[in-house]
Amino acid sequence: MLHGRMLRYLDEVARAGSIRKAADRLNVAASAINRQILSLEAELDTPLFERMPGGLRLTASGEVLVAHVRETLREHGRALGRMAALKGLQQGEVVIATMGGLAATQLGPALGTFRAAHPRVRLAVRVLNKDGIVGALLAGEADLGLAFNLPSHPRLFRAASFEHAIGAVMAPDHPLASRLSLRFTDCLAHPLLLAERGMSLREATDQLVPPNVDLSPALETNSLELMRRMARASPCVTFMCAFEVEEDLRAGRLAFVPIQGSPARQSVSLVHRAAGPLDPVVSAVAAYLGTALAPRPDES
Repeated sequence: MLHGRMLRYLDEVARAGSIRKAADRLNVAASAINRQILSLEAELDTPLFERMPGGLRLTASGEVLVAHVRETLREHGRALGRMAALKGLQQGEVVIATMGGLAATQLGPALGTFRAAHPRVRLAVRVLNKDGIVGALLAGEADLGLAFNLPSHPRLFRAASFEHAIGAVMAPDHPLASRLSLRFTDCLAHPLLLAERGMSLREATDQLVPPNVDLSPALETNSLELMRRMARASPCVTFMCAFEVEEDLRAGRLAFVPIQGSPARQSVSLVHRAAGPLDPVVSAVAAYLGTALAPRPDES
């Protein structure tokens, strides 16, 4: 892809709002990204980002360019899939290491759609924790890794990264379900279902808790499916990303309400080994997932 690296840089900086954060996610030097952006701004004779005390914010020109960049990246993913089919690259095997929550939500439908288009590609999904995913990739036991809040690693390349806001999730007839947004303290009057400590979802949820609030959850569990099931038919409130309960939202079994001013996010990263070129089939699957798992505008 022509200037593909620059497109990825711009997209990631716009999502992260920080060159340093983008550099960490892409496993490249922050100075390299900054140099590329400054050079592009000079070439276009217009600033793309406002330099704010808290980070970077797109200018009007930057928003126009980044919208074009994202459409270009989506088209690139689709083109790779078409090229794979034309070249007979639909044959092969791809092993994906991921977390249980992702395997049970968006990954399944995405892989089902990919398989429908490429029925001769064999896909294997292994459910592991974060350390297990990194280990499987480094050992060559997995081709791609998909995980929440995955730390940077010098031997792994972050092919795509998405931010999803944490919100309150409850039954559609819950007293809070009709609200447009909530304060976290609004939820404290109801039984809370929380992810177990040590899980990435719990780490993100804890960012919602105001100082001096002592949580007394009705249930703590490492099973996201149990949290979803209990929230469907009880007065409980739990906290997840909308995409983790997308099927329930579409079916009207759950409601999702944003938390006012919430900094809590789940970062979903798609990674692979940094050394050497990717097998063409692995590259095609990675490009497809990078497009299929991207959040809709109302989710980010």
